[in-house]
This record gives sequence, structure tokens and C-alpha cells, in this order.
Amino acid sequence: MRTLRNSNRNRRRGFTLLELLIVLAIIGVLAAMVVPRLLGSQRQANIGATKASIKGLEQALKMYAVDHNAEFPVGGQDSLNLLMNPVGTDGKPLEPYLEKIPTDAWGQPFYYEYPNSKAQTTKPAIWSSGPDQKNDNGGGDDISNWADGSI
Repeated sequence: MRTLRNSNRNRRRGFTLLELLIVLAIIGVLAAMVVPRLLGSQRQANIGATKASIKGLEQALKMYAVDHNAEFPVGGQDSLNLLMNPVGTDGKPLEPYLEKIPTDAWGQPFYYEYPNSKAQTTKPAIWSSGPDQKNDNGGGDDISNWADGSI
């Protein structure tokens, strides 16, 4: 009698194929409900991170302007290099305002323009090509420091 019980225990050690298929089906249903929500959250998080990076770049530009008679670097993207290797009005090197030029959440460089032809403001235009990574010159899904006033 004792050997019969032991043999029943030995046979029932793992899961059956049916039990595993049911568990996989439940996981699949849960994943189908959760994944679309996570993808939408990721897009919003990337947009928020890009807005924060633009704000940080604006602050570095303001510090540059304080040391340079209220003038921002004139030109396009290449003029942002002055934030890493600044020279004072007296010709002496200054401490860098940035260690490296920031990128947006998608790893793309920011676009810069001063004087600003994008909006009626005295601050420089800074924008990202946005989620589609296509430069719409501040339009489309681009994220900028002048478009919605939230930056």
C-alpha cells in the first residue's frame, strides 16, 4: 500500500500541458491589455523629458548671456558649441556652461536659432524634431520653446 502512494506522488510533480497553455493564455490577455497603455505613457514621458532638456539648454544660454553683455550666441546649431568652450568679452576662457550639448529623448540634436525668426520673442528658438524625428522647422509634432508656452 505504501508503494502505491509513493508512485502517485512521483507522477504528479509537474504541470500538465493544459495547465501551462491556460497560464500562457492568461498572460497573453494581460499583456494585450497593458502594452498599449505603456506605449502611450512612453511617448508622453519622452515628450516631457525633451521639454525639460530644452528648459535646461535655455538656462545655460541665459547664463551665457549674463557673461556676454546680454547677448545669446548668434547663428544656428553650431553656435551652441560656445556653451562648452566659452570665451569672455575680455578674451579669457570661461568655465563651460555645459559639458556636452544635450539631445532630445530620441537621441537627436536640438535645433537652435538666434535671432529668433520663429516667434515674436527676444529669446532664442530651440526645438526638437519630436517623436517622428523629422524636422518640421518647429511645426508638426516638433517640440519647441515657443509653441505652447509650457516650457
